Amino acid sequence: MLMPKRTKFRRQMRGRMKGKAKGGKEIAFGEFGLQALEPAWINSRQIEAARIALTRYIKRGGKVWVKIFPDKPVTQKPAETRMGGGKGSPEFWAAVVKPGRILFEVAGVPKETAREAMRLASHKLPIKTKFVEREEMGGDANES
Repeated sequence: MLMPKRTKFRRQMRGRMKGKAKGGKEIAFGEFGLQALEPAWINSRQIEAARIALTRYIKRGGKVWVKIFPDKPVTQKPAETRMGGGKGSPEFWAAVVKPGRILFEVAGVPKETAREAMRLASHKLPIKTKFVEREEMGGDANES
């Protein structure tokens, strides 16, 4: 599972998830992508499950990029513990995802294969997503 090698601080505040994604909204490497439509914390297990579903369907053909990284430690206090006694210990790592963020990218596979692979991967995630294609830069091919 994904997690940072080391962090400056063990625990972090929860923060807020308002607004849209600031960066990572365009497809950078692949031809097709999976874009988040809702804000959420996506933990490393969910990212890994989606990645496995994606690669299994495309049968290791093409290339897959995971565009999010779980860098936020999420803490929990033990069950049946009284209030107080400080903040709980880190239990898992999460990636903060805002609407518009590209989660996964795929290249080297046909569009229909990519669409189905992304659909299977999206079932492993706790948010609504949509399938997006790379928009080619420049004008039309028959312009000159």
